[in-house]
Amino acid sequence: MKEQKIPEFAVVGHPNEGKSSVLSTLAEDDSVRISSMPGETRECQSFPVTIDGQEIIRFIDTPGFQNPRKTLQWMQNYTGSDETLIRDFINAHKDDPDFRDDCRLLQPLLRGAGIIFVVDGSRPLRNMDKAEMEILRLTGCPRMAIINCKEEETAWLGKWQSEFRKHFNSIRLFNSCQATYKERIELLESLKSIDQDLQPVLDKVVTAFKQDWQERNNQVVELLLDFLQEGLGYSQAIPVKSGVDEEILKIKLHEKYEKFLRTREKKCQEQMRALYKHNIFNLELPPQSILQEDLFSEKTWEFLGLNSSQLIMAGALSGAAVGAGVDVAAAGLSFGIFSTIGGIVGAAGTALKGKDFLSGTRLLGMRLDEQLLQVGPVKNIQLLFVLLDRQLLFYNHIINWAHGRRDYDNQVSNAENLPARVGYTTDWNRRERTICDRFFKSLQNAEQSDETESRADFANLLQSTLRKIYSGK
Repeated sequence: MKEQKIPEFAVVGHPNEGKSSVLSTLAEDDSVRISSMPGETRECQSFPVTIDGQEIIRFIDTPGFQNPRKTLQWMQNYTGSDETLIRDFINAHKDDPDFRDDCRLLQPLLRGAGIIFVVDGSRPLRNMDKAEMEILRLTGCPRMAIINCKEEETAWLGKWQSEFRKHFNSIRLFNSCQATYKERIELLESLKSIDQDLQPVLDKVVTAFKQDWQERNNQVVELLLDFLQEGLGYSQAIPVKSGVDEEILKIKLHEKYEKFLRTREKKCQEQMRALYKHNIFNLELPPQSILQEDLFSEKTWEFLGLNSSQLIMAGALSGAAVGAGVDVAAAGLSFGIFSTIGGIVGAAGTALKGKDFLSGTRLLGMRLDEQLLQVGPVKNIQLLFVLLDRQLLFYNHIINWAHGRRDYDNQVSNAENLPARVGYTTDWNRRERTICDRFFKSLQNAEQSDETESRADFANLLQSTLRKIYSGK
């Protein structure tokens, strides 16, 4: 059986207009060199997209046109067959240094590559641009025009769109520095319209992208589950020697736990970052992001996790569940009184723990038992919600940071006017918080709980949340 050809697209455009950043974002490759200097790209460079070890699509970074007016003039005077236009032009000019870049740019088209022509729509249209568009039209290759809207300026947008309609099969507005994964998929979908023959293979490409994205999300869920299991289920038994100050020892153990959790959180974020292929540049968080706050700072706990009333309700639900067990044991003769008492006690306990959330004994749980200081697991469920919010905010940041973006030192944040809560867990409903409570309790009492079932339910909740973040809901 004949092997299916890998779809290939030559990305064409001027320096500092978004050509390389569009390519970087589409290929999900932050190694693409992005420069405002003309002539930086002298050779065609291939950027393959590989999924499960198999190349599924290829983007080509090309030099800009070196001599577009003379190139167009030659093509307009050409009397040969349209099918041999590109080959004959290259053969006629391959030894002429004045047409070196033009020949290299056209080389991928000779192999049948499609064209993605990128311009900065915030500047006026020039005669040189029209010449380049006409050259690309005369090649007869499938072609799309991308207006890379880098600025808010749209005064010239209409003229660009009008001219593009004369020369291209498809036109897209695409901000390569702010494009989300969803917008990237939409652009790939629109490539199908430039040539009917490309549709079957591009259907498979888009399907592969979507499946790969879902698999990455599956891996994120597993990373989060493992992180929470290690962080919240943390437990140690430390021998206490005679004469040792127990309170000082508790403080040291609490500090050790904080260090462990910070390190484990950072590792989880690095793994997440690698999953979404941010490898080269130091992707920094916005300077005013709540994620810049220390995990155990009061500000972190003020803006992330559940609010006071939600925490009390979570404690009430938890206490009521315990009380319900007593009601069942009493064969219903208590008329639900134990459930009511359990809810009140659970709510009060949660409120108290919420007030002392940074205390070592309240947060981590420490007790002296026969000269062994038992440390952990975590007792305050609020830590679960805080940890989750931090990781979900990081996930949102990482999936929406386009690979073609390079303004790492000039980020703008609206964190100055933070709302009461900025995380995701505060919007969860009663059923979703109950799932969290069951998962949290399974980490505290692994021997007495159905850990597999509670983990599976919690994993489904995380999957649903990632989908909402991806869709912008």
